[in-house]
Order: sequence, then C-alpha cells, then structure tokens
Amino acid sequence: MTDEGDTTTTGRVDWDAAAAAFDDEPDHGLRDPEVRAAWADRLRAWLPGRPADVLDVGCGTGSLSLLAAEQGHRVTGVDGSAHMLGLARAKLAGRDAVFLRGDAAAPPVGERRFDVVLVRHVLWTLPDPARVLRHWRALLRPGGRFVLVEGVWGTVDPVGVPADRLTALLAPLVDHARVERLSDDARLWGRAVTDERYAVLGAV
Repeated sequence: MTDEGDTTTTGRVDWDAAAAAFDDEPDHGLRDPEVRAAWADRLRAWLPGRPADVLDVGCGTGSLSLLAAEQGHRVTGVDGSAHMLGLARAKLAGRDAVFLRGDAAAPPVGERRFDVVLVRHVLWTLPDPARVLRHWRALLRPGGRFVLVEGVWGTVDPVGVPADRLTALLAPLVDHARVERLSDDARLWGRAVTDERYAVLGAV
C-alpha cells in the first residue's frame, strides 16, 4: 500500500496518481468474490474474535479496512495519499472507521492505542524498518498483535523484506511470532505467484 508522509511519492511511485487504477489489481480491490473471500478468511483467523481496535497502516483504498470493519472491528486507517484516502472513506461510508492522512512510520494517532497493527506491503518501503516496528509496538495495547503481510518481489532486482529478516526484527518486540506462507494460495492474488509472500503474526 502507500507509506509516505506529507508527500505522495515513494521511490518512483506517485500514489495519488496511482489511486484511480489501484483497485484494478485483484489483491488490491478485492473485486473478485473468490479473492475477497480468501482475504476475509485470513483476516478472520488473524484478527481477534471479539470487536477490536485495528490500525491499518498504509491502508491505501481501504480494502482490508473494509473486511475488518465487516467483521465487527473498529478501524483507523492511515495513508499518505489524499486520493487513496478519499477512495477508502467512500468505500467504508457508514462503517465504524476513520481515516487519517499521515506518515506510516509515525501514524498521527496521538495517545490512542490499538489491539492490532495491520500492515500490508508497506514495511519494505520504509528506510529504517527496525525503528518503525518499535514505534508501531508502542501503539499496541498489552495483549495486542502485529499482522504484517510482506514479501519479496522481482527476480532481476528484487525488492521487499524476506520473512526471516522480518521475524528477526520483530523478535525483540513480541512474546512470540509465527510466519504464515501465502505464496501458494493463488486465491489471495487472483493468480498463481512464485515470489515470496507471507504474513508474520506477532503477539505482545
């Protein structure tokens, strides 16, 4: 998703410009019922069984926020792109959700604390992931959890965070963490994939 602060570009991506077509990707817009159901099933397993406060960092157009809200959770989404947030607000109109523009590395939530920090495809773009994870850890209540969906993409010039590196960065901050491999579930992506895609679930 998107991760920048006051600007709307990260690397060579202008997320405001990308917003209009962002949901065209099967795993972004979740328009295909099978893809949507696959992500809904994963979130149901990853998020608490009771209504919880979920911070969706780099929420983009709000697709995961919507699934979480539909499952009874209270969602706060943060993104750096005003255009992405506009789409997210429209998508979740009438739901128990608020969306804030700000930096994923330091979400503008003040003293609020959350039961879940949910992040998909954001951490790999940030320059100091260890520092960012420490900051996100401070936003979790006792008994809270990280749900971090990341991966490594590309063969010639791969980008991303390998699962073993992310679990090592997270280890000092959580009581326990586990990796759930996602590459072999084509339903999540709308197609078969061969790169490394995974979720790290960490409890504090």
